[in-house]
Amino acid sequence: MTEAPAVPPPLPLGGRNPAADVRKMRRIITEDLTWSLAVVPLLSDLCLQQIIRNFYKNPILEELLSKHRVKVLNNIPTSLPLQVTANRIQYEDYWRRCCADRWPIGDVSQYGGSWKRLFLERHLESLIECFIPDVSDVGPIIETAKLCQDYVKRLNIKELLPPIKVDIKKDDDDEEVSDSGSEAGVDLPSMDHFDLGLISSVLPGLEELHLVYGVKNCGMNFEWNLFHFTDRDCTALAQTFKVFRNLKVFRLTRSKVDDSKVRVLMRSLLNHPTLLHLDLSHNRISDCGARASAKLLNQSPVQILNLCNNNLHTYGAQAIAHALSKNSTLTNLNLRLNQIEMRVERPCAMPSAQTGASWTLHLGSNELSRPYATIAAQLLPKQVR
Repeated sequence: MTEAPAVPPPLPLGGRNPAADVRKMRRIITEDLTWSLAVVPLLSDLCLQQIIRNFYKNPILEELLSKHRVKVLNNIPTSLPLQVTANRIQYEDYWRRCCADRWPIGDVSQYGGSWKRLFLERHLESLIECFIPDVSDVGPIIETAKLCQDYVKRLNIKELLPPIKVDIKKDDDDEEVSDSGSEAGVDLPSMDHFDLGLISSVLPGLEELHLVYGVKNCGMNFEWNLFHFTDRDCTALAQTFKVFRNLKVFRLTRSKVDDSKVRVLMRSLLNHPTLLHLDLSHNRISDCGARASAKLLNQSPVQILNLCNNNLHTYGAQAIAHALSKNSTLTNLNLRLNQIEMRVERPCAMPSAQTGASWTLHLGSNELSRPYATIAAQLLPKQVR
């Protein structure tokens, strides 16, 4: 009788069951869905992860290879403080991520195509707009301005908050509230709105300044004194023009600016070397303020003057017309939405007749007489070349 072999013969292919041996199956089936042959990560990747994780404490960037530097910049968080990133990171994709994480909309074409400039300018604007006099600390604003001084070319301040109003009991015969918004006998706040003089010395390259002395979204807390450009604000702002010598565009709108304040501002802007665009629309400027603006026209290179929606009348318009007869730089004048009742024999002189440059005059929504319209129509063919 033949004994059975110690090792059974192999089963035919059709009868084999690989899953019967659990040890063999665990060699080819992994329980980790991310399993791959590269079990140990590259040492360079581990180093980059540590650099990204500790970038705030030890910002290593310039020492890296270009491919490693890009990987770090694409993965560091956008919440890093400006003290770490402002003067160290020039990579535009990083600043694009910072802008996208903070604001849903951003037109980089308005900032010279630079995401970094967009972020730094809007960040500084938000700090100024949230500043409350005698409550907020000016330190972060000054420090941020120093970090951004090489990149900030424009400040578009859409609101400026006044000091917190303190209710004080007073008799009916007490003195009225002063122009600064503070009551007689009460300690005045250090400032009525944020003083741009605090940062003017560190932003000498500022080219555009847009200001609105008012509050947005005040809702049921509306008060007229929330929209007030005070005497102290005017004096402080006028002082900054001595520092902003590269300023090309200045807009001060919707701030209840009157004649006395315009005269102070125009006195500071006389002989300004670079001012090209002046916008004082939607204020309370009347004929005295118009005469101050007319004096500025022939002592500065202003090309665009906007006095829309003010209280200009005939004498103010005549003062501007007289200045235009001697002016060779202004190309755009907007006087619409005023109360001009021009009944002179000759309307506003147009400098284009002498300079040959195109010239725009907007007198819509005024109270012009028919004789004025007739004379203006006769002059138009002389201005067309």
